[in-house]
Amino acid sequence: MQRRRGVRPGPNRRRVLAAGLAGLAVATAARADRPVVVASKSHGEGILLGHLIVMILERLRVPVTARLQLGPTRIVRTALTAGEIDAYPEYTGNVAFFSGTDANPVWRRADSAYAAAKAFDAARGLTWLRPAPANNTWQIAVQGGLARAERLATMADFAGAVRRGLVELAASAEFVESPAALPSFERAYDFVMPRERIVMLPGGDTAVTLRAAAQGISGVNAGMVYGTDGAIAALDVVVMSDPAGAQIVYEPAPLIRTGVLDRHPEIGPALDRVFSGLDLATLRRLNAQVAVDGDTPEAVARRYLGSLPS
Repeated sequence: MQRRRGVRPGPNRRRVLAAGLAGLAVATAARADRPVVVASKSHGEGILLGHLIVMILERLRVPVTARLQLGPTRIVRTALTAGEIDAYPEYTGNVAFFSGTDANPVWRRADSAYAAAKAFDAARGLTWLRPAPANNTWQIAVQGGLARAERLATMADFAGAVRRGLVELAASAEFVESPAALPSFERAYDFVMPRERIVMLPGGDTAVTLRAAAQGISGVNAGMVYGTDGAIAALDVVVMSDPAGAQIVYEPAPLIRTGVLDRHPEIGPALDRVFSGLDLATLRRLNAQVAVDGDTPEAVARRYLGSLPS
């Protein structure tokens, strides 16, 4: 017989209902107290940003477990989507490859790249918080003396110097061969870098290519870099700007499971405040303290947070 609305349940049913509600309350509390697992990739900047996220959560008194230096992008991204971790610092441009849309021009502007990354991952229960205004994309740095003498500041200027036979470039095989790297610059700025004028390295260590460019090692006067490399600030080089947008934009931002933000809504504003202050000059300076001065990423992160207004 169907129960009419407004008829009170009997005492046994009330006890079962109370027990069920109590169990639900315990389960909800357990989820709220579960530590937020923060990971990072294995490279220096990723570790630094991972420490920043962990320390901010600790300041908020959010239970947190650190799994920094978890591995390369594929490992960390898989752990996040599988629910094994809850957050890590990612780069907006990487979603171009997660989504298979890397040819789309939206990835070559900071605002549209962020919007596209946010929309793609929202359907996967993930939230992109505010990115740092610092593009860690592939770029080319030119020896300071040559850049000043020839007034080289942009990739269009660099293309002209290549045509005049002035450039000897140090770069990795990936940078030279990947369609997204040097060939993308060549298409956008209408030049061809003669392969005999490239010193090709087997690895992708930009510390080596930067130093070669700055010091003229093996005749080199230009080298591939990443936009936020710490050694840029310590060496006499000029990084060529990319006004044509040949490269995908890679701005770092906390990527976090949406359910975690639902449980801890204070996390979003706190991380947004810190990451919005990590402009290009600031992130290069912090990276230099690790890559050049030899500080640990943890010490640099702690010192930086301590310098911010509370």
